[in-house]
Amino acid sequence: MKITSRRQFLASALGISAVGCASAVAGKKAQFKISLAQWTINKELFSGKIDNLEFAKVASEHGYSGLEYVNQFFMDKAKDRKYLSKMKKLAHDHGVESVLIMCDKEGNLGDPDKKKRIAAVDNHRKWVDAAEFLGCHSIRVNAYSEGSYDEQASLAADGLARLVEVGEKQGINVIVENHGGYSSDPEWLISVMKKVNHPMCGTLPDTGNFRIKDGVSYDSYRGVKLLMPWAKGVSIKSNVYDGHGNSSPMDFERMMRIVVDAGWTGFCGIEFGGYAGLIDSRKKLENALAAVS
Repeated sequence: MKITSRRQFLASALGISAVGCASAVAGKKAQFKISLAQWTINKELFSGKIDNLEFAKVASEHGYSGLEYVNQFFMDKAKDRKYLSKMKKLAHDHGVESVLIMCDKEGNLGDPDKKKRIAAVDNHRKWVDAAEFLGCHSIRVNAYSEGSYDEQASLAADGLARLVEVGEKQGINVIVENHGGYSSDPEWLISVMKKVNHPMCGTLPDTGNFRIKDGVSYDSYRGVKLLMPWAKGVSIKSNVYDGHGNSSPMDFERMMRIVVDAGWTGFCGIEFGGYAGLIDSRKKLENALAAVS
């Protein structure tokens, strides 16, 4: 798209329409693409206070336009088309978009044992199917492994490459979150991306997940900046890490400036604040996006 004005530039950078951008310039409330990560309300889901089938309603009622599912809340339903059809209909009825599925507890894609590594790939196939059926663009996976820095990078890349072959056939991206261990070192994760070298394998930069191990972390602001070229999603938390293992409240405007400057136009997923903070968390992110625009 040829950008011919500052207004069009802003619209392109934030993923909103020129009309929406005009509203921002005029001082009116602009609409940004903000999704709700299901883990934000994990306490209510685990306790049964909220059912997985109520997720779309909860997100919509609190002003979110996208859904980031977590497989743990419908672990036995990945192949249940009747159940998935209910999820799909509820998302449609409440006017929210199914964005991705965060997948855990399906084995390590970087397992040193080749049989276990391949089994982990096979375990994720059903989530690729579910993501396609629900209308998601990606599944989020972990890049856990064992061994040295380089060994883990090679093993994780092997498992991811095998899974990407599955996702490619169905138009589903396989994306890796910085989620502890070496995966929270963006330089390591970038080396994995380069080894896989596939356009449908990307990252899910999580602003608050740069703790590598106790007392060891990577600067969140620098980490997000490094991961954004491979990003197919962005996960927002309220705390960040420095390069010395210390956590502190995030400067939302500083972080969102990094995201916007990277040309991001997709959803930003909120994963902080809990159920009670759903509205405040969304407004905080909206205000930061408006400020940096």
